Amino acid sequence: MSTDATLTLFADLLAGDRVELIHEMKVGFKRWTTTTMGTVVRTERRRHSLHFRRSGDDKVYSDLIVLRRDDGELTTVTLDEFSRLRRVAAAT
Repeated sequence: MSTDATLTLFADLLAGDRVELIHEMKVGFKRWTTTTMGTVVRTERRRHSLHFRRSGDDKVYSDLIVLRRDDGELTTVTLDEFSRLRRVAAAT
């Protein structure tokens, strides 16, 4: 799934949708891939100021999904260019 498809699906998500998010972490030359599954609690686009020495009117946003995992834990995941999101069938 491409980044555009992931962002399109993100825009269509509703609370109660069950999703799987595959994301990759990179540190130096090492890479780790992990999968997070859960039910969408909410999505949001959050403004932040993580960038150093940018002009004051620069607006930087992150797309977030708050998920309720199967064990009841709430977790927040941030989408980036390495994230792959897909809708899955509801757990039985």
